[in-house]
Amino acid sequence: MSTQLRVVHRTGYRYPDGATASFNEIRMIPRSTHEQQVLHSRVEIAPVPWTYAYTDYWGTAVTAFEVFERHESLEVTATSVVDVRRPGEQCDGLGWAEVESAQVADRFCEFLGLTDRVRPPDDLAAWVREVKDASATPRDAAERIIDRIHDHVSYVTGVTSVHGAAAEAWQQGSGVCQDLAHLAIGALRVAGVPCRYLSGYLMPNQDADIGVPYVGESHAWVQYWDGRWVGVDPTNNLRPGELHVEVAIGRDYADVPPLHGIFTGGKTADMFVAVEITRLT
Repeated sequence: MSTQLRVVHRTGYRYPDGATASFNEIRMIPRSTHEQQVLHSRVEIAPVPWTYAYTDYWGTAVTAFEVFERHESLEVTATSVVDVRRPGEQCDGLGWAEVESAQVADRFCEFLGLTDRVRPPDDLAAWVREVKDASATPRDAAERIIDRIHDHVSYVTGVTSVHGAAAEAWQQGSGVCQDLAHLAIGALRVAGVPCRYLSGYLMPNQDADIGVPYVGESHAWVQYWDGRWVGVDPTNNLRPGELHVEVAIGRDYADVPPLHGIFTGGKTADMFVAVEITRLT
């Protein structure tokens, strides 16, 4: 069984005093993998710019574009239809010796580093080390770590910013999906388990009617290495299913923003975002 989803993601900027030029990148087109297939995708940009499409270092589809005319607003609309089919467990997983081998450390060194954005607070890091010592396998440790983060940090919008650190969300006990993903990444890396950031979309209604558009939003979860990349959604404490759509991969949010760039002109721009998700099958 599979599920087809149509995602329409509109975003952009309004410039109070106008912009004379802008230079941007978007990461809004879903990935084609063994778990999901992009059946259709289209990107529309206004004003019409010069564009260049490429795949970045992490395997994410990127559209870079430049606007060299005065404009009061910039609007990007990405429309995609994705067939999602996520299999169940496919392997027994690795032991600690395999996950901590020199080969894994070399291959996934970029997914083992601790930056300020993902570094867990001292109390969480100390607990993670205890859990690691008491866990028979990395998978056992990962499940306990995700459970703890999900139970400790409540999902509350507007309490953190995209530039915030995971430790802040832990200390205040609330945050958004990005914060929970960053906490999970930092904690798993403390345990010596390679972990990466996933951005994408999640259909908000588990019982969505076919053909009915629902208001959605961007979502974030993680994947850790256990002989293959295993997805976990810390916000909902579950494995990503057929209502999750992958878009971008990176070390943390800094590698995957949907729209990122600079402009010349007047005052700071106001950003807008709207996501619509429709179940097709």
